[in-house]
Parts: sequence; structure tokens; C-alpha cells
Amino acid sequence: MHNGLYSIHADLLDGLEGRGSGVLVFRDGRILGGDAMLYYVGSYTATDGTVKGEVIVHQHTRIPGVKPLFGGLETSIGFSGKYDDTSATLSGSAFVGKTAQLFKATLRKLSD
Repeated sequence: MHNGLYSIHADLLDGLEGRGSGVLVFRDGRILGGDAMLYYVGSYTATDGTVKGEVIVHQHTRIPGVKPLFGGLETSIGFSGKYDDTSATLSGSAFVGKTAQLFKATLRKLSD
């Protein structure tokens, strides 16, 4: 992954309904990001167009009547995927309580 600010759009798989969008900063092996209700902190490695990493998702704000992706529980996410100069496609597993939720995500580079 090239250092920079990325938009992320994620969808749950395996018949589960859920979508999420936010922004992520990839910088020298660290990931920071968030959206209106959640923030993300993690790490990654990237070589030759392949990226893999992990992120912990925490809820920072509750909005009445809105259920955040992964239910607002602290969630550990492992992911891998492919990247180029302007985008990335990722897939992985979010471990919510005792269950794993599969997801796919697309990232688009917004700025260096």
C-alpha cells in the first residue's frame, strides 16, 4: 500500500446484511481511520501489489436508531488483498464475539 488517505466501502458476505464506509490513513505500516460512529487502529505489510494486515474497530459515538457495522462491538479484523497506485480490493474476516463475519472492501486513494 502506498502511504496516503483512502476511502473505504465494505460489504458483509455470506448472506449477512451490512455496509460501511469511512476513511483510512495508511502510513509506514500503521492504519488509522474512522467514520461517524467507529474508529480503526491497526497495522499492515505490503509488497509487490499484495497487502495484509489487521485492524481493531472501536465505537466512539452512539446514534439512536442506527446500528453500526459489526454491531458496535470491539471487533478484530484480519484482511488481505491487492493494491495499485490509486486503489485496493480487500477481503477478510471480522471477529465479532464468537462469530466470524466475512467481508469485502474497496479502497480509493484520496490524497498523499
